[in-house]
Amino acid sequence: MAMAARKPSVVIVDRISSIPRHQWNSLLEPDDSPFVEWDWLHALEESGCVGQRAGWMPAHLAVREAADAQLLAACPVYLKSHSMGEFVFDHAWAEAAVRRGLSYYPKLVVAVPFTPHTGRRFLTRPGSDRARLCALLAASLAALCTDNKLSSAHVNFCLPDEAEALGRAGFIERLGYQYHWRNSGFTAFEDYLSQLRHKRRYAIKYERSKLAAQNISTRVYQGEEIPDSLFGPMFDLYRSTVEKFYWGQQYLRKKFFELLRSSFKSKLCFVCAYQGDRLLGGTFNVQKAGVFYGRYWGCYEEIKYLHFDVSYYTAIEHCIRNRLTRFEPGAGGDYKWLRGFDPTATFSAHLIVHPYLRRAIADAVARERREVENWIAFGRANTQFKLPPSNSDEPAPMRNASGDES
Repeated sequence: MAMAARKPSVVIVDRISSIPRHQWNSLLEPDDSPFVEWDWLHALEESGCVGQRAGWMPAHLAVREAADAQLLAACPVYLKSHSMGEFVFDHAWAEAAVRRGLSYYPKLVVAVPFTPHTGRRFLTRPGSDRARLCALLAASLAALCTDNKLSSAHVNFCLPDEAEALGRAGFIERLGYQYHWRNSGFTAFEDYLSQLRHKRRYAIKYERSKLAAQNISTRVYQGEEIPDSLFGPMFDLYRSTVEKFYWGQQYLRKKFFELLRSSFKSKLCFVCAYQGDRLLGGTFNVQKAGVFYGRYWGCYEEIKYLHFDVSYYTAIEHCIRNRLTRFEPGAGGDYKWLRGFDPTATFSAHLIVHPYLRRAIADAVARERREVENWIAFGRANTQFKLPPSNSDEPAPMRNASGDES
């Protein structure tokens, strides 16, 4: 008689350090983003950027065949007491819950804190039955909400196969967008410029010439060539941007930058602007598997066009020179579209427990989706390139909890 397959066990882990680094990273595929690596998540926890005081309580899910076995799957989960630092904004949902007399917080969030990038949220062992494990993780999140009387669970910037598994578990799919630049076989920055419409090409040349006239130049440091002495100024530049805006939130601490210096340096890239030897500003970026992720920008002195040159033009030059295929500069900013960053669909999935709130949010998300689809179509049809770069990430049809297209 054949023995029944043992059902994997799912446990909650309140610190990433409780999972051996090599076990967590053994779940990663070569093209997984750097932000789901153990070292990045550990640096966030060890530095205090996430934790009880920050309103991001780690509650990671770990799946094993047995208690002492190797990991089969995992996902980064946080118990949240607010909605800041997620970049899939649900503030209006929380306000609707309050008006209805419902408690919206705490809630569960599956995401990389403060990092709006698309990638796998359900990490599964290479060669395993990924569909089965995704279904198990989706059901586990739903059970956590029910068992602990939580209002909701949110899986942000997930992949389509994860959104599909979550949809079958009762999650509502939400469509968003970001602006991404793609390397269409460019061999030099002039190739990129030559493909832009005349107005944009002229504007970029004009902006860069104005900086050059002030003896301002840019320099790129990547990996081990980044001076250790540059990490302190990079934190100061990050903080300077936060302090300039009334809505700014300082999510990161200096210790986070210090931990990355010792454990994550090989995947970092700093783009800095100088006037002579004086540092004016710079960006903190991460790169892996042909993708360049723009993260934090700051400057000591406000100089016209400096932000665009450092954050975009020099970064594009770097991508072309190093044959990187994609540049993801983060959330927001229609001005990116004017510089050759075309709208790209992003996905999230949301389990709302209360029936009334679920219906209201499902209706709102359906209306929002049509608006997003229209903008993505318009943005691509009116790309700033003379010959549009090819894209293969058209938004998939939205499905309801039963799996039917809507």
